[in-house]
Amino acid sequence: MVPRSAVRALCATAAPRGSPRSVPGATPPPAAGRGRGPRSPGPGPGPGPRAVPPPPAVDFGDPREAFRSKSSAELLRGLLVLGLCAVEPLVEHNRELLQFGRRVLGRALFERLMKMTFYGQFVAGEDQEAIKPLIRRNRAFGVGAVLDYSVEEDLGPAPAGRQPQPSCTSAAEKERGGAEQKEKKQHHAHRGSGSHRNGVASPRTYFYADEAKCDQHMETFLRCIDASSGSSEDGFSAIKLTALGRPQFLLQFSEVLVKWRRFFHQMAVEQGQGGRAALEMKLEVEKLQEALANLGIATKAESQHWLTGENLGASGTVDLLAWNSLIDRRTKLSKLLLIPNMKTRQLEPLFSHFTEEEDQQMKRMLQRMDILAKRATETGVRLMVDAEQSYFQPAISHLTLEMQRRFNRERAIIFNTYQCYLKEAYNNVTVDVELSRREGWHFSTKLVRGAYMEQERERAAKFGYEDPINPTYEKTNEMYHRCLDYILEEIKHSQKASVMVASHNEDTIKFALQRMMELGIHPSEKKVCFGQLLGMCDQITFPLGQAGFPVYKYVPYGPVDEVLPYLSRRAQENRGFMQRANQERDLLWREFKRRLFAGTIFSPNP
Repeated sequence: MVPRSAVRALCATAAPRGSPRSVPGATPPPAAGRGRGPRSPGPGPGPGPRAVPPPPAVDFGDPREAFRSKSSAELLRGLLVLGLCAVEPLVEHNRELLQFGRRVLGRALFERLMKMTFYGQFVAGEDQEAIKPLIRRNRAFGVGAVLDYSVEEDLGPAPAGRQPQPSCTSAAEKERGGAEQKEKKQHHAHRGSGSHRNGVASPRTYFYADEAKCDQHMETFLRCIDASSGSSEDGFSAIKLTALGRPQFLLQFSEVLVKWRRFFHQMAVEQGQGGRAALEMKLEVEKLQEALANLGIATKAESQHWLTGENLGASGTVDLLAWNSLIDRRTKLSKLLLIPNMKTRQLEPLFSHFTEEEDQQMKRMLQRMDILAKRATETGVRLMVDAEQSYFQPAISHLTLEMQRRFNRERAIIFNTYQCYLKEAYNNVTVDVELSRREGWHFSTKLVRGAYMEQERERAAKFGYEDPINPTYEKTNEMYHRCLDYILEEIKHSQKASVMVASHNEDTIKFALQRMMELGIHPSEKKVCFGQLLGMCDQITFPLGQAGFPVYKYVPYGPVDEVLPYLSRRAQENRGFMQRANQERDLLWREFKRRLFAGTIFSPNP
């Protein structure tokens, strides 16, 4: 751990940048977040302080600055929509109300009403041409765009009861008697896991139909990348990996990764290293070989040949990153590593076998990812891989890291996402940062709190595994700040890291600004950016943009009728936030009254 005095000394070197800019109400960073894990030899400290003026102060309480980009009609719409979103019964039954309104009003009138209210508030337009005026207007106020074609397929829970189509159920699954026969563990393939429709309001995921549908999703993402390139500079495009292949693969591959890592931790505990941080655990090769031999898994000669063939253990120890490197995404699925069973003392295959068809399906999934990453590189668009449920996330993160290894050599193109409501978030961040140091590529990420809490907890209770979510909102805040602080210090040290602070929490934004000031990270370096959803928290987004900080709106678009599931789940996800969003509604009302009394309510430049 780096002592606090060293951190203070580091902050002191940044003083010549200009007078410190105070950020009212900034939350001091938690002590746990200040320390750093062990660093491998790599690039030295970043360039010294430059003679640039400090960024201007950011005021999140000035309604005139926050809503300069909004017409008076948009202010009223915001007051109406955000007010309705704070009414719990309306949010709870929003699906039924939307369906009822569509039946009663008819399609044309219903769509017109939606464009005047919820759709107009949270969605930019129907296609890539329709969204350009909003993107240009936001850009004029210093706000960029993360484009997301938000057509979703699961408005209601009815499809959850359907049996999977033949293409959804593999031959291996049929031979095993179906996913419901598997042991009830977090990363096992329970019924409904592939479709995500198990009676909960889940964020956007994709129900696998066939390979042609996955190709259609890829084409949609390609058009989104092209739209981002044609409508904004330094833009982002968002993708979800569950759209590019069978979610069952992600579930099963996650099981491989989790069990392999768990075995490493079991060996570390046996070597007296229990309780250490993930990066501080190092298995002594001789003791590891003895343990494998005692378990009847491999003789010393066999394990020595195994480690030597992978160029591991030359230093006498094997750490978690070296251990993880034994699992390669290019490995044929039917030949994935066997996992030691500590009870039976046998190596057990995780899966009976995979058919050639299934191997080809996984290969095509990886090819689709490759096509998207290449298009993003060619067009200068950064590709943001969204996080999903925890039982998919190990595989999603692993595959995203593989893309980062290839495409983030020169600059940050591929962004991973870390969900800070997960108990393992800090370990995941520190391990992946260390991997990027060793291999010399740009670590780039989006930090979010997470949108799957209810679904995660319901699934954990149903299938009897430990809840992966932090127990309280306060613990999630601590985790978010700890992860963010670690990445900010990495940016200061190496300049080969980037982060999007994706948060609607004003205290978190102030925390990030305060730490940037202390570490001497100037917004002009564009290593730290901020992100909020379209239609929410303009009092955070626009003051940041006008002060020169890189900031983005997450911009959904798509036809009204097909975007209803997106609107529905946003209402569900953000119900708690909306109920607490009194400040935003207060600022909207204050700005509307100011314009009314100033006689500028109909002015184009209020």
